[in-house]
Amino acid sequence: MGHLLMHPAQPRAAGNITHAYSLEVSAKDMPALSAAAPRIAPASTIAIPYLPREDNAARLAAARIVRTLGFEPMPHLSARRIASFAEFESFIRRAVAEAGVERCFVIAGDPSTAMGPFSDSAALIDTGVFERAGMQVIGVGGHPEGHPVMSKAEQWDVLERKCRSIEQRGMTPLIVTQFAFDADIVLTWLKALRERGIDHPVRVGVPGPASIAVLARYAALCGVSACASMWSKYGVSIGKLFGTAGPDLFVERLTAGLTAAHGKVSLHFFPFGGIAQSVKWIEQYRFRTAPAPG
Repeated sequence: MGHLLMHPAQPRAAGNITHAYSLEVSAKDMPALSAAAPRIAPASTIAIPYLPREDNAARLAAARIVRTLGFEPMPHLSARRIASFAEFESFIRRAVAEAGVERCFVIAGDPSTAMGPFSDSAALIDTGVFERAGMQVIGVGGHPEGHPVMSKAEQWDVLERKCRSIEQRGMTPLIVTQFAFDADIVLTWLKALRERGIDHPVRVGVPGPASIAVLARYAALCGVSACASMWSKYGVSIGKLFGTAGPDLFVERLTAGLTAAHGKVSLHFFPFGGIAQSVKWIEQYRFRTAPAPG
């Protein structure tokens, strides 16, 4: 993204942040991804979430479709939902062989107790399965607006240790944040991240355009703050919780605040209102923020 050529205080060009976005697409939404594929840049990263209603066969089939469409599949792995080491190893081996998977995203997962031997995402990294399979990139979570069970100090410690372990195993860490509604909080978090010497690429989670009711429901499910002040910063009036909201104001505030000092930052879209709607929003945003000719 050329950030090393910029003065640390120089803002980025408005449209750049949408040029290398990624999308989160579940296995059941692969038909919608196929329909939208011609409008998505080749080799874009498509994250495949680990949903309890979908089994490994569905996730592998989704990864194959993503690869066939010319994109980079990034399956999620929910540590506490994996029943055995053999299941984990088999999934990774098949993902590489059948879909050319080179990147995965690891999370602990929602269950309070593990179904198998893995209590958190670090336990998956520590097995050595990823590097033995030839994995190149391992994504880990970032939580600018806080974590439901960890303090800030614990969050930084865990993130630093996971990134260090991934690097030591010869792979590249990628930090993907939970979706957020307050760009100022994200900018503050990015600044703190870089001040701690964590210079890995960050994909900032962004909700794609959706009805406000849908956004509120996903925020509640994912433990994301959505108080009146955050809704206001996102461009939603607390008295008008009907209709559709897009991330225009969030992306504009984020873009305006980003400098080279924030490192390599791109966007990761959660298309809660549908893949086609998110892709259309991105196209319109790019057109609106493109420099005037001449």
